[in-house]
Amino acid sequence: MKAFFPIIIFVLVLVSCSTSKKEHLFNGENLEGWTIFVSDSTVNPNNYFYVNNGMIETVGVPIGYLRTTKEYSNYKLHVEWRYPEVPTNSGVFVHTSGDDLIWVGHYQGQLKHENAGDFIVHGVGRSATLEDSTYTSTTDHKPLISKYESSSESLVGEWNSYDIICKGDTIELMVNGVLQNVATNCSVTKGSIGLQAEGSKIQFRNLWVEPLD
Repeated sequence: MKAFFPIIIFVLVLVSCSTSKKEHLFNGENLEGWTIFVSDSTVNPNNYFYVNNGMIETVGVPIGYLRTTKEYSNYKLHVEWRYPEVPTNSGVFVHTSGDDLIWVGHYQGQLKHENAGDFIVHGVGRSATLEDSTYTSTTDHKPLISKYESSSESLVGEWNSYDIICKGDTIELMVNGVLQNVATNCSVTKGSIGLQAEGSKIQFRNLWVEPLD
């Protein structure tokens, strides 16, 4: 029986090392580590994105986003979201770069109601390949590529999960465990992470990144 003790300790150490790699993006108390951009300069940013009962919440209008001050590459991102009232539109940004603008450069995992899993390319000259076609964003056109399957979202008011794998020049979108899109040959492979406000109140919780080997 004693021979098993070293093995058990070794396994526990491995589990501990694995979980310690996870970096939480939200501390449940404030928006430390994030910056707020709102398209209307008369709006108080602190009344636009804020913390409510341990969740990140935004009123959703006007258009804007929350953006991490830190940049990331080669990681798994986990985000949970729900529309507590009327479901409309939002998005999760990865590889966000450049100056703050309404349509800042990024790749987006769509959160529009019943369209979560659509992939959008934003930023002039930014490109990605999906389903053997290469899409490039221009000033007038931000390509949107539809998800693989029908909606895998939960009922309105219930929580959903996005797991986004960013490895090298590839991005995979999973909605509630369902693979909904894969982009390859992404021309940008590093940047900040963003949460969009575009239409109505939306809440976020349990946000973390885990580096990929």
